[in-house]
Amino acid sequence: MADDFVAWCSELLSCVGHVRVNRMFGARGFYVDELFIAIVSGEQLYLKVDDETRPQFVAAGGEQFIYTTAKGEHGSLNYFSPPAEAMDSPAQMLPWARQAVASALRAKASKPAPRPRAKAATAPKKAARKPG
Repeated sequence: MADDFVAWCSELLSCVGHVRVNRMFGARGFYVDELFIAIVSGEQLYLKVDDETRPQFVAAGGEQFIYTTAKGEHGSLNYFSPPAEAMDSPAQMLPWARQAVASALRAKASKPAPRPRAKAATAPKKAARKPG
């Protein structure tokens, strides 16, 4: 994967917030303000979609992110490519990146709140022995 393409995608997505990139399973994951909103695999950017935003991506000719597992099985994620012209500038990416952020926010809001962790059981302290 070309680092210059990853850098360009970071610049494109910076129109909606601070971008952080992590390596993941041969791809790169993009976080904007700590929301996971995009994946780069090969030389293709994919943005997060949900039931509300998927129709716009499909209508614009977006393709779904499909991957192959180590066992040769195919899987897909709710990430679609933006239109080609959105890759030209942050201004043209803005409406698509906003939709990805909105999808990520809805996904985050729909997750149940994490349960508080149980405190680890502590062993009773042994009484100090007096020398003698």
